[in-house]
Amino acid sequence: MKIAMLAQNHTLYSHKRLQEAAEARGHTLDMIKTLRCTIDIASHKPFVHYEGKRLEGYDAVIPRIGASVTFYGLAVLRQFEMMGVFPLNESVAIGRSRDKLRSMQLLARRGIGLPVTAFAHDPKQAGEVIDMVGGAPVVIKLLEGTQGIGVVLAETRNSAKSVIEAFRGANVNILVQEFIKEAGGSDIRCFVMGDRVIASMLRKGAEGDFRSNLHRGGSASTVKITSQERAAAVSAAKAMGLNVCGVDMLRANHGPVIMEINSSPGIEGLENATGIDVAGMIIQFIEKNAKQGKTRTKGTG
Repeated sequence: MKIAMLAQNHTLYSHKRLQEAAEARGHTLDMIKTLRCTIDIASHKPFVHYEGKRLEGYDAVIPRIGASVTFYGLAVLRQFEMMGVFPLNESVAIGRSRDKLRSMQLLARRGIGLPVTAFAHDPKQAGEVIDMVGGAPVVIKLLEGTQGIGVVLAETRNSAKSVIEAFRGANVNILVQEFIKEAGGSDIRCFVMGDRVIASMLRKGAEGDFRSNLHRGGSASTVKITSQERAAAVSAAKAMGLNVCGVDMLRANHGPVIMEINSSPGIEGLENATGIDVAGMIIQFIEKNAKQGKTRTKGTG
């Protein structure tokens, strides 16, 4: 097979591992810098150009689109879809997962466990929003934040109001969520592929930090998840329409609650913590599922 990977940074562990795994199974994987692609929007003849050459003959595309280039990255991925190339994750599904507000609404509609979450436009409604999620302490999140950046724990009502009013005064969109104290600064990352969880790990925040992201100095270890947690992770992935993703959840007293769904999850922490060949399993998934034109959206969603 001939596989394209859309990725800005070719030196990342996840990207190198995917290339190694593809080549080990006899495939060709070309790393393509997303922002260097040019889209040729012509009727009946959609093409992507890269460094002066037309990209063609690909069987599949792996979108590893960073949050900062989501808009252009999804445009390039849609073009591949219109060319009939099989995407590991479709553009519409990635777009859903990148919009924190939309993803929460989709999960809520499916009845999937979530922390109590509120959203408002007017900074004067800060008090009402805090009350909606059960009062302080509350977690305040930027809608566009990733890897724990733009996530604030406000421990008192006054500090929560100040942060909300500051963000909204600067016209920054935020979500306000209940603080799940019993999680103890840890969460579970479930790696979903198709209709099953292939690996999971427990992530613990650095000393004094309630965020558990590995990029923020957190640590990872193996964890055995419950059937309820497994079902929640798979249901969350299906709600987004993602074939492969990382689902982050907290263990609340009333069961698992979904915090975020990552459409381009890193695999370094997971492979190191579990010893599972995640990269190889991704390539095997592509081998099994990649067919010309096999997308639900056809790049038009």
